[in-house]
Amino acid sequence: MEQPAHQLSMTVLMTPDMANFAGNVHGGTILKFLDQVAYACASRYAASYVVTLSVDQVMFRQPVHVGDLVTFLASVNYTGTSSMEVGIKVLAENIRTQEVRHVNSCFFTMVAVDDDRKPTAVPPFRPFGPVEKRRYAAAVLRKELRQEFEKRFSAANAATA
Repeated sequence: MEQPAHQLSMTVLMTPDMANFAGNVHGGTILKFLDQVAYACASRYAASYVVTLSVDQVMFRQPVHVGDLVTFLASVNYTGTSSMEVGIKVLAENIRTQEVRHVNSCFFTMVAVDDDRKPTAVPPFRPFGPVEKRRYAAAVLRKELRQEFEKRFSAANAATA
């Protein structure tokens, strides 16, 4: 199955070693897969190594169970000079009933780095179609909100120092 360079999907069967005694997959297990998918998607798009800068809005909507087939759908939504936002939607499928649930969503900011681990330029992302344009606009808003939050947080820390 071919996908554009800015998109990636990965499917994993959830096994007992990934879960607690109640049969629910650990959130940390899902986070590990999310980071791997974000890395693969961003690295593929930028054609370079990438590192995780931040993770926003991780929302565990429903539990994931042992035996679920979990699909991670990743997409580069926005690029800066060396950074990229990768949005990831997580779907869990009960193999027996074929019921599919939206169990998680989040946004990773990844930074492309060169062989010396210094930030390096990434290709600009040009959204096409209404879905990509909506995702791009939302990514720009999230970036502005992160910058505003950092500005306020820094000002509050400076006032208490």
